[in-house]
Amino acid sequence: MDLNILPFDAAPGRYGKQAEDLLRAHGAGDPDAVRVIHHNHPRFLDPKIPWLPKDMTASEIRSAPFDLADARLTLARWYNFLDWHSLAAHAAEASRADSPVHRFEAAVEAVIHGDLETLGALLDRHPELVRARSLRVTRFDPPVHGATLLHYLAANGVEGYRQKSPPNAVEVARRLLTAGARADAFAHMYGGEYATLSLLVSSSPPAEAKVQVGLIDILADFGAAVEPLGSPQWGWPLMTALAFGHLDAARALIRRGASANNLAAAAALGNLPLAGQLLPAASPEARHQAMALAAQHGQTEIVRLLLDAGEDPDRYNPAGNHGHSTPLHQAALAGHEEVVHLLVERGARLDIEDSIYHGTPLGWALHSGQSAIADYLRSRMGSES
Repeated sequence: MDLNILPFDAAPGRYGKQAEDLLRAHGAGDPDAVRVIHHNHPRFLDPKIPWLPKDMTASEIRSAPFDLADARLTLARWYNFLDWHSLAAHAAEASRADSPVHRFEAAVEAVIHGDLETLGALLDRHPELVRARSLRVTRFDPPVHGATLLHYLAANGVEGYRQKSPPNAVEVARRLLTAGARADAFAHMYGGEYATLSLLVSSSPPAEAKVQVGLIDILADFGAAVEPLGSPQWGWPLMTALAFGHLDAARALIRRGASANNLAAAAALGNLPLAGQLLPAASPEARHQAMALAAQHGQTEIVRLLLDAGEDPDRYNPAGNHGHSTPLHQAALAGHEEVVHLLVERGARLDIEDSIYHGTPLGWALHSGQSAIADYLRSRMGSES
């Protein structure tokens, strides 16, 4: 089945046609349709981890009851809407050229595609767009994220198929900010409230497009806070950047005034003298986070320092730092051989499974193509048997 994202202003009937096509494709056992259903219909998702498909075979999905209402719900979820009613209501407004929803969605498309000409024309005719917010009712937490146009440049927390970064993203940001966009406006995402900067520094598309650092700078130029702001989970830009492995972003934040005078930041950045200075007075929570980040970023000597201070190599990482895994999982995934060897030599268990995918550190090494680490872990497993 060839399922494509429709234009933002598509008539409601076109979504209905896609749902009917999906229903027919399911009946025919089409593998692409089965995959879409498995990853989007709530009945086939883990009740505790709502984005994770259940461990089901394609045959089980094909043989499951599935009617037009199911197809519509699946399609709505594929477009990141809460349900079919939410999609249909949105489509009815977005397809009307004179509606505020249409104007906002057209501006979003211009932002994510770097279409400065269209964006400028829209802002000139409708200057209120620069502070307008999305009205979509989504499948996320909370359902209405209320993103501004500026938030879409973070390519995070909004509709999955819109998480992209144009090469001229910095120029787009400048156009929005000079038009009056608030650099620190909050959107409601990931169960909390976050400004564009916090969302930006944990996002892969801006990093891959090499615009992440430039966006940090333009946001800071217009007054974005580089210190904690918003909800605790991801509201500290520096620690968020480090948790998601974006070292260039972290260094840019420090250059723009973010403080790195804490044990976890020192651990991630490999500042051994500062880590040694801060360790004696550090809280158990700070030590726990420091171990997670040091292993993730391959900081062998800091991992050694923390182990010597009594940190447990087998403890799951703290929430916000890939808490479904252990330091050994993260080091194996990232290819940090020295850290892997050190952890194992200091007694880290090889049989602990992560709490989402149920993979061991060996499985994670294999998944990321770290063959040397995988061979080493196999050899150690054999020596322990």
